[in-house]
Amino acid sequence: MAKKKFKFIDLFSGIGAFHQALVDLGGECVFASDIDKYAIETYYDNYHMDSNCNIMEVKEKDIPKHDVLCAGFPCQAFSTAGHKKGFEDTRGTLFFEIARILKYHKTKYIILENVKNLVGHDNGNTWKVIKNTLIELGYILTEEPLLMSPNYLGIPQLRERVFILGVHKSYLDNISPELTYKKGDTYYLNIKKITRKEAPETSIYSVLDDLSEEEAQDYAITEYEKYTLTAWDEFHKNIDPKVLGFPVWTFEFGETYDYSEFPKWKQDYVRKNRKLYLDNKKFIDKWMTKYNVNGFKLRDKKFEWQAGDKYDSVWETSIQLRQSGIRCKKPDYFPTLVAMVQTPIIGKYKRRMTPREVARLQSFPDTFIYNKDLHQAYKQFGNSANIDIIKYLASQLLVDIL
Repeated sequence: MAKKKFKFIDLFSGIGAFHQALVDLGGECVFASDIDKYAIETYYDNYHMDSNCNIMEVKEKDIPKHDVLCAGFPCQAFSTAGHKKGFEDTRGTLFFEIARILKYHKTKYIILENVKNLVGHDNGNTWKVIKNTLIELGYILTEEPLLMSPNYLGIPQLRERVFILGVHKSYLDNISPELTYKKGDTYYLNIKKITRKEAPETSIYSVLDDLSEEEAQDYAITEYEKYTLTAWDEFHKNIDPKVLGFPVWTFEFGETYDYSEFPKWKQDYVRKNRKLYLDNKKFIDKWMTKYNVNGFKLRDKKFEWQAGDKYDSVWETSIQLRQSGIRCKKPDYFPTLVAMVQTPIIGKYKRRMTPREVARLQSFPDTFIYNKDLHQAYKQFGNSANIDIIKYLASQLLVDIL
């Protein structure tokens, strides 16, 4: 528990991952802001706090005093990036809302979260402007943005996200010496991160409930999905080789048209698919007829095995149904959560994950009240930051007030 209850604000608050994490560490939320009505509902149901506030319409002086600013802000390109430095370059973007609040309040600590490609976004200009702005506003940062994923902490989800931590330089004399180090004339934050190589082994089954047949029915895959996955299970078991380094495209089986005008990556896939067909023609012809594969939806005519050679069956894997095709992955961790239509399928149980199971992938407690609209619930967890990662990083940054 914190030595003295610290105060924080929660911008672009969503369903409150930052709120949950910092309250768990002893903090008190004094201001929250979001514009999505469903996220606002969920936030209120759990924290009894109204986050219905458009940050673009709030004056800096009307935001309560606080020790920590948290924000999982949207990533936007800066049109003037590279031409100027810092604060002025952010105007017209949502990051500017963070910057103007920091400029006014000189908030002691910042914890920001964004997508993995923030650093390379807009040819690196986006990150350069964000970094220069924060430095201009007086913040000491880590040398590089911190890349973390839930599976680094033993949670079975691969979801790499960038975290930007900072402390205002005006507090430098009052923080633990271990929190910073100096290179030349520049101070940097000393925050330990876990790397992908250090990540422990995980299993998707660690977050799953043992549902009764009746409970599981609400999340069961459709008969059509079961049929197409059964077809691909037979395909994988009979094809040679079983582990392919490319997606299978059935619409290329037996084709002979000229594809020399395609991009090189697509030429490579077409060539490999045609060879796969010729090498397995007898089986594939029977298989295509047996399951009427030509009658599948376009998505289901594409298949990618990403589960290695340890698993023999589609039903042993974690399955994603995406527009790019059916993907079978190892059941050690789930891929990044996105929207409801792409909620992972647990092959072993022939069902999708429940909202409660999905919530665990983002480290929300089982007491968390998810949105009654299930589409929104899945979407909200997919948009959320991971609570345990925030706590892991914040406990290091806020060492002097915890």
